[in-house]
Amino acid sequence: MKTALVGAVLLVLGLAAWAFGILDGTEVLALADRIWPVLLFVVAITVVAELADQAGVFQSIAGHAARLARGRTVVLWLFVVLMAVVSTAFLSLDTTAVLLTPIVVVLARRIGVSPLPFALTTVWLANTASLFLPVSNLTNLLAEHRLGGVGPLGFLALSFWPALVGVVVPVVVLAIVYRRPLSGRFTVDAAAPASDRLLFVTSAVVLVLLLPLLVSGLPVWLPASAAALLLIAVTAWRNPRVLRFDLVPWQLVVLASGLFLSMAALHNVGLGAFLEQVAGTGNSPADLLRLSASAGVGANLVDNLPAYLALEPAATSPDRLIALLIGVNLGPLVTPWASLATLLWHQRLTAMDVRISWTRYALLGLIVAPITVVGATLALAFL
Repeated sequence: MKTALVGAVLLVLGLAAWAFGILDGTEVLALADRIWPVLLFVVAITVVAELADQAGVFQSIAGHAARLARGRTVVLWLFVVLMAVVSTAFLSLDTTAVLLTPIVVVLARRIGVSPLPFALTTVWLANTASLFLPVSNLTNLLAEHRLGGVGPLGFLALSFWPALVGVVVPVVVLAIVYRRPLSGRFTVDAAAPASDRLLFVTSAVVLVLLLPLLVSGLPVWLPASAAALLLIAVTAWRNPRVLRFDLVPWQLVVLASGLFLSMAALHNVGLGAFLEQVAGTGNSPADLLRLSASAGVGANLVDNLPAYLALEPAATSPDRLIALLIGVNLGPLVTPWASLATLLWHQRLTAMDVRISWTRYALLGLIVAPITVVGATLALAFL
């Protein structure tokens, strides 16, 4: 509810800015035209992921991974890394934080190891693996619009090397920090079959078909919405009790709408000019590092979405736009509020009685975030 309250306050402030003339009607209409496809995609992909999870798809993938690992904890952990990267790249960072986290915690407990390395893997990669495709992060969808509609493959061509650094660095750090618990062995238990085979198969097929459609060049809200409507229809037939109002991420929709209006108003009263001095200009490696570092610090101070919106006018070229995304996507690993995905991840851990020290989380983040952001920015500059 805190997210909804903050979003409602920001929305009221944005509407007040419109009422008092800080924003004019043309600007508000332009904002609405820009954000409705983005928010529709977010709603649709969240519904798809939640219903697929209810059907047992993600649990089945985790069970198959445990069997393929053949009792080696490190191999199972590498499967978790792969699942986190694929889930984040195609289904968004919030999907990974919300759906994959409880699955890997249960998996870790089943094999008798600490859930912390698995849980940290999901939250770090939910953030740092969110640079591959436009659909991976709300910030990417906004950036793709500024890139002139380059499409998923064009976006990937720009972001691939920084995104790869964003995966490799956290994985290496986790492998070093948790080398002892990851070096053991475990015994695989038989997995329970899906409670509704038809619903499970339908959900799995929809997901398999959806992934290539998300990188086909179609407007991403279109296949995501079609998939959501199909799964809603099948679920209403087979298991209607799971169709709840909270399947729709309405709190995120309210928050994003309020942030868009509020940031547009702040830019009209001089925020953009001030931040241009902070983020600098130019496309040299030093200039790109200045922008990505500013974005990473901003994300950890206030959250990655407002940090992106605040600094977006400073991203005056494709390289600078990717540098901005490096900061706001790969940098939010230090403070709990740096990204909504981190807060959602912590809610799931608390519900499962998994305790994590925010001090330890921040200290680890202070190690991995700068290395990741700097490494990814240099990859952008030189590769």
